Amino acid sequence: MPCELCGRECKGGREAIIDGAKMFVCPDCIKYAEAPVQEEPVRTNRPPQTQRFIVKKTQKPERDIYKDKGMEKDLVSNWNHLIEQARKKKSLTREELGFKIGERTVTIAKLENGDLRPSDQTIAKLEKELGISLMEEIKTSPTGTQTRAQGGFTLGDFIKTEK
Repeated sequence: MPCELCGRECKGGREAIIDGAKMFVCPDCIKYAEAPVQEEPVRTNRPPQTQRFIVKKTQKPERDIYKDKGMEKDLVSNWNHLIEQARKKKSLTREELGFKIGERTVTIAKLENGDLRPSDQTIAKLEKELGISLMEEIKTSPTGTQTRAQGGFTLGDFIKTEK
């Protein structure tokens, strides 16, 4: 096996620590070792003792992520046309609008073309700068159980819903 320090083929080499690295060295290079690596003690067949940790899982109450994030509003369907019309009404170029709200001109162009949906932060900046409203209330429809007027019950009438 070659010496890892000088590269010569050696018989009777040993492992040693040289400059903090464990290396296989020949008897001539062992003098550079900080300390020879000691033989490891013989191990018994007894398995090592392990510690067991008990992880308790606590179930968090469910919450409505849409209400927490303020998602009771949604972007209006013609948002890209509203942005473009409001910009032109204020006699702003895409570059000027982008500079005022901290967005690139390319981003403004993509927003007006409908190729890019604005983030919530960008929506807030556009609404403030242009004086428009890009968000609308989400209309919810009741999902409670109702019996059919013509007759009989359906399986849906027996399912309990949580309000």
